Amino acid sequence: MPIYQYEAMDATGQEIRDVIEAPNQEEAQATIRQMGYFVTKLTEKKARKISTDRKAAKKKGKTFAIGPVSQKTLTTFTRQLAILQDAGLPVLRSLKILESQTKPGTFKNCLIDVCEEIESGATLSEAMSKSPRAFDRLYVNMIKAGEAGGALEAILKRLADFQERSQSLRRKVKGAMVYPAAVITFAVGILVFIMLKIVPQFIKIFRDFDAKLPPITEALINVSNLLGRWWMLIPIVPVSVWLFIKLVRKFSYGRMGWDMYILKIPIFGQLIEKNIVARTMRTLGTLVASGVPILEAIHIARDTSGNAVFEQLYQKVYEAIREGEAIAGPLRDNAKLSFHPVALFFWLCMPPVVGALIYLMRMNDSVLDEMVINMVDVGEETGELDTMLYKIADNYDEEVAVLTESLTRLMEPILIIMLGGIVGFIVIALFMPLIALIQKLS
Repeated sequence: MPIYQYEAMDATGQEIRDVIEAPNQEEAQATIRQMGYFVTKLTEKKARKISTDRKAAKKKGKTFAIGPVSQKTLTTFTRQLAILQDAGLPVLRSLKILESQTKPGTFKNCLIDVCEEIESGATLSEAMSKSPRAFDRLYVNMIKAGEAGGALEAILKRLADFQERSQSLRRKVKGAMVYPAAVITFAVGILVFIMLKIVPQFIKIFRDFDAKLPPITEALINVSNLLGRWWMLIPIVPVSVWLFIKLVRKFSYGRMGWDMYILKIPIFGQLIEKNIVARTMRTLGTLVASGVPILEAIHIARDTSGNAVFEQLYQKVYEAIREGEAIAGPLRDNAKLSFHPVALFFWLCMPPVVGALIYLMRMNDSVLDEMVINMVDVGEETGELDTMLYKIADNYDEEVAVLTESLTRLMEPILIIMLGGIVGFIVIALFMPLIALIQKLS
């Protein structure tokens, strides 16, 4: 008996996806209606008809591979597939051409699986949904919308543009962080070497002459002795802090508190917040422009945020839209933060008084500017929501780029001043007793 895959809505508006066995399509629809559902889509699942020889031939093209698919590889594939579709080639032939050009690895194996699924009668979106390591929900839903609207090549171009913009922004942020991270790493290594190897040699000289040491030299010697005794804590402490944060984030309550703390860190928090807003608004705008239903689009945008605060915000908006509300109102009502004890704990890990004051001052701040909410409101009223979402994303992309560049320029002199101060402190602490000894000897 044939098996039908259906999508339906229940009495509360909840989307239902399941399969049903029936003699024909009419019987399947009647059975689903008797279950109290309203059918929106009904397709017959075709049996796979791949011969053993073909399966064997396909398996020969696969290689053992682990790890995820890089964003750069997926972006290049999307752009090339869009070009081939615009040229009028069939989907399966386009995929086979790109699969033959792909280097052995995880992505090539996924393309082989997609080709197999299409040959067995599946659509492109259904085939890609079977390979989640390469194609996420955002990708699959946009392809599905392109197939439904008969504009697959346009959707692929839009998806490639979206991926390239996202990759460019991510590359700028990572590139800006490389310089300060490298400088701090080398500086810490050099300072540890000086404290463990150079300072002890001066200590021997001071002891031989039995000289009275100034307080600044005594402080330096105490730090050197402390590092010499507990040097193994240098790698253990940051690793322990990282493991503690990972453990806290394993629990939803702890993850919410940590993400609240991260968003309100001076300068860096603003950079993270703007980056998330740019990414989620561009995702939402791309999905809406591609014809994806608004509820599914918000659900996907929530998953791409990567931050518990924004996930909760978009979930509240999702629930409000299901109740019949617009987008702008729930965004405004749920964008403000509230008190969270885990966030307060992390703020108190700074100098407690300063951390507590900063947290109390910023505790109820909104994670969305009023401009964002007003632009969404105007987009809904004018029927150009996707255009407004794109403008918000473009504006925030530019702000992130400017803030990243400014932060890089600001950190360079700060790092130089800090390193100069530390090195100056060490030089003065070591040479003050030496000058006193030379004066005595002369």
